[in-house]
Amino acid sequence: MAGLSQHLFALGRSNLERQLAHPTVRGIAAGDLDQTRFRSWLVQDYLFLLDYVRLFALAAARAPDTDTLGRLVDLAHSTFHEELSLHRGYAAEFGLAQADLDRAEKSPVCAAYTDFLLRTAATAEFAEVLAALLPCMWGYSELGRAMAATGLPTESRYRRWIETYADPGFADLAAWCAALLDRATGGLPAARLAACERAFLTSLRHELAFWDAEEPDPREGRH
Repeated sequence: MAGLSQHLFALGRSNLERQLAHPTVRGIAAGDLDQTRFRSWLVQDYLFLLDYVRLFALAAARAPDTDTLGRLVDLAHSTFHEELSLHRGYAAEFGLAQADLDRAEKSPVCAAYTDFLLRTAATAEFAEVLAALLPCMWGYSELGRAMAATGLPTESRYRRWIETYADPGFADLAAWCAALLDRATGGLPAARLAACERAFLTSLRHELAFWDAEEPDPREGRH
């Protein structure tokens, strides 16, 4: 019998198609996205990842067993020390210094998403927390693979971005999270399953909105 994750993925497929059709995603896939637009998105994604680290840490505190605890702690550690480091290097290729990232502020779209995630992590059951964090992993894995399947752009920075999320290792991470959700929701009553579904779909709506998460270029504040 299929677990909850497959049901959620089926519900989320139309949202994913809307993300693939978004002008920002299409521009990355074609390699011709305006750099100012991508730079703005990149800053917001950096700020989002800082709170995604916190999300993993809060989820780890609710882990039902030591193996899950260890994996979630590892994810928090690798996101903070590795993925954010890669983001800083990538941002530098678009003319953004560390100081630019440090002075940047969340857009309303980014703040709404991270507020939802952290509030869920602080107040909801473990399964609902997993449902809320899954759309980011699953969505980017699916987007990366779909974009790579149409042919990689010649623009090297956008090509590397797609390759990062099309990597099988990223898909494995999303699959692990989905399997963890399935285990956590096994045998739960309908009301709690419905709460997980709402959390998943809410995060998916934030994921779609995030492609419009733009703020003024932080370099404009340099003196």
